[in-house]
Amino acid sequence: MSKHYHLAIVDDHPMVIEGLSTMLSNLEHIRILSCFNNGSELLASHDLGKIDMLLMDVFLPDINGIDLCARIKKLHPKIIILAMSSQSERSIVLQLIQNGAGGYLLKSAPKAEFVECINDALAGKLAFSVDVKEMVEKTDVSDLRMVPRLTRREKEIVRLLILGKSTQEISETLFLSFLTVQTHRRNLLNKYQVKNLVELINTVNTYNLL
Repeated sequence: MSKHYHLAIVDDHPMVIEGLSTMLSNLEHIRILSCFNNGSELLASHDLGKIDMLLMDVFLPDINGIDLCARIKKLHPKIIILAMSSQSERSIVLQLIQNGAGGYLLKSAPKAEFVECINDALAGKLAFSVDVKEMVEKTDVSDLRMVPRLTRREKEIVRLLILGKSTQEISETLFLSFLTVQTHRRNLLNKYQVKNLVELINTVNTYNLL
């Protein structure tokens, strides 16, 4: 690779930042641009628009990594985000990918695995640590980006539907008209191309949309 890519790291543990910086410092195509201790520092940085790739801790002290990923991708869609964690939870991995992350790495992964994942992500591929890949291999994660997301109001309605609430009960709970809730229900079925409420709830649960 002849091109140089600017990489940033956000993690609330200085030792992790130091270790990653040292580990990646000898890669010819990677330049460590900035390091941050939390999501707020990253979002406030003047370097944000210069970043090609971000190594992001999933569990930050101020901002949920899943939400931070979505915010960054909305501001700068071209930034490649590789999420990192010491643990792998399938639902978190899938939500991150749905929010635009380019992969998920375990912090315990060896250097060769980190480098391979970085190169795969730069090449436009979804990149996972070996253990994470084995965990999510039953799901076609490449299709997750095609699944539409629920709006805030839709999430409220779906949660109440899951609880078995009727259209009238939902309208009273959310202070919406009966017709508005009915329209939302019809639009949700069309949005996810399902025939009934059972299929809608199964789709929401399958793709961890709530």
